[in-house]
Amino acid sequence: MNRPASLLALFLAFTRLALQGFGGVLAVAQRELVERLGWLSKEEFVEALAIAQVLPGPNVVNLSMMIGDRFFGLRGAIAALAGMLAAPAVIVLGLAALYGQLSRHPIAVDALRGMGAVSAGLILATGIKLLPALKQSPLGRPLALGLAGLAFMLIGLLRWPLLGVLSGLGGMGMALAWWKLK
Repeated sequence: MNRPASLLALFLAFTRLALQGFGGVLAVAQRELVERLGWLSKEEFVEALAIAQVLPGPNVVNLSMMIGDRFFGLRGAIAALAGMLAAPAVIVLGLAALYGQLSRHPIAVDALRGMGAVSAGLILATGIKLLPALKQSPLGRPLALGLAGLAFMLIGLLRWPLLGVLSGLGGMGMALAWWKLK
């Protein structure tokens, strides 16, 4: 297993990661951290992502701090967080100023819609890439996929409230995993 050579390498890796995605950084994070840099295995990535998802805040930001902490402690968490946020903050502020002037143009509106579709595709691709890691899950692949499909149906098709569905299904999934591990 590889590790970042320094705090600067960690900062630059997360800066590069943050600059590669627009709403779909999670897909890029898996490719960078697991496949390219080799800092995590697929299973470690899935475990860290699961924890990052239950913490408040953006998943990939939580993930960056966990990875930074893993390799360099608090200094690593701060370096990874700075890498994730510094350059994108400057870009977003610049784009916000620009959008104020372009918001009435149909091309700008259509471009943003297109970016949303690309982001959805990146998230779907990441989910498909990480399917093999479900073999290690205490729930097993069929039950985990069943819960994911049920969540999609309840939220995406029936328009049930996100918080209620995820609380219910997440609680059920945790209870089933705990029961199977026992």
